[in-house]
Amino acid sequence: MRTRNTVKEELVKQKAIELIVKDGLENFSVNKLAKACGISVATLYIYYKDKDDLIVKVAVEGARQMSAEVLKGFDPDASFEEGLRQQWRNRSRHMMENPMAAQLFELLRGSTYHDEVYKVIVGDFTKSLGAFMENAIKRGEIDPLPMEVYWSVAFAPMYNLVRFHNEGKSIGGRRFTLTEELLWQTFDLVLKALKK
Repeated sequence: MRTRNTVKEELVKQKAIELIVKDGLENFSVNKLAKACGISVATLYIYYKDKDDLIVKVAVEGARQMSAEVLKGFDPDASFEEGLRQQWRNRSRHMMENPMAAQLFELLRGSTYHDEVYKVIVGDFTKSLGAFMENAIKRGEIDPLPMEVYWSVAFAPMYNLVRFHNEGKSIGGRRFTLTEELLWQTFDLVLKALKK
């Protein structure tokens, strides 16, 4: 049996993300991946059972990395403003530093892989953010809201700005670069909408 080569394995993960983002899930194949990596298809089967296993494992590893980055320096006991600001800082930085991973997760959101990948980030992630919201509600900083409403108001504006930035254009194809000023101007509007 052939042994694993960590350099090749990292190349496979990187190229898999690039190809999925470029060609979409439906056009992604292990043959294309092997060719892009300059390896044989048989080599891929050292690392993964099949195409589905490859996609899930690459996405799960990315989800774990994203969760760790999003929770970095985050304190569930922080004030609402401070905690939300840390979340915006972590999320926007991670997405801007890893644009391919951000696009991969957008593709996975509407796929059959969604549930399997997203269940990985539920544990500590949901626990920390749930405690953060409960604490903010107990302190009277925000009103109780359904999670979907909170999430849409709290994070959708930031995600859209970063998506525009990563694509290099906004609505109508206008050139766009996200600046710190625009990010925090938007954050202030979100904070006004959510705080009592």
